[in-house]
Amino acid sequence: MRLLLVEDDDHVAAALAAVLAKHGFAVVHARSGEEALQALLPAANAGKEPFAVVLLDLGLPDQDGYQVCGKIRKITTIPVIMVTARADVRSRIHGLNLGADDYVVKPYDTGELLARIHAVSRRKAGTEEPAAAEGAGAAQRLGRLTLELLTRRVSVDGAAVQLTRKEFDLLALLAQRPGVVFGREQIISEVWHTSWVGTGRTLEVHVASLRSKLGMPALIETVRGVGYRLVVPAAHESA
Repeated sequence: MRLLLVEDDDHVAAALAAVLAKHGFAVVHARSGEEALQALLPAANAGKEPFAVVLLDLGLPDQDGYQVCGKIRKITTIPVIMVTARADVRSRIHGLNLGADDYVVKPYDTGELLARIHAVSRRKAGTEEPAAAEGAGAAQRLGRLTLELLTRRVSVDGAAVQLTRKEFDLLALLAQRPGVVFGREQIISEVWHTSWVGTGRTLEVHVASLRSKLGMPALIETVRGVGYRLVVPAAHESA
């Protein structure tokens, strides 16, 4: 599996690359945002195995990692895992809103990082979107919210809302049975395809991001000690 490691500290990169190599990854190291973007261009990957994951450090010498993530999303759908010491929820939500698939805070356990890499790569492999015929796919309407599974489109009051892959999958899972509580372990298993307990924090961040993007904080209700459920809003209810 080919992986792009974006890290300006050569000592950190060398140590991590050695660990990743032992687990079967072919690591390409980029020391700056520009170097990373160049490495992802089609011309640089002609005849090579596509990158499975990008590990993106946010503290880069030439530009902020958030900017790099936004630029990556304009040229490829390769999963991006942000790796940073910025642990606050706002930073996590900002990264996810820019298109990151996951967010790992330093210092991290190597086993945790490997689990997350495998999780996002499985998600990518399992959610390649087939080309849908024009107009295909019945829309699921839940009050002000409209969800189109085949085209993976979401709108609120007719206005399109851009979601990341995991945000969409999380919303679609809860929308399968509105009003029914989904346990945290079940959500993590079905959306992240892992039973690793540490993913719970990522789940919380994705829920917060969904509430913010959809403009309906009460849409996803937290059931303390259990999990989450989708509360269908009335069509006339204001945001």
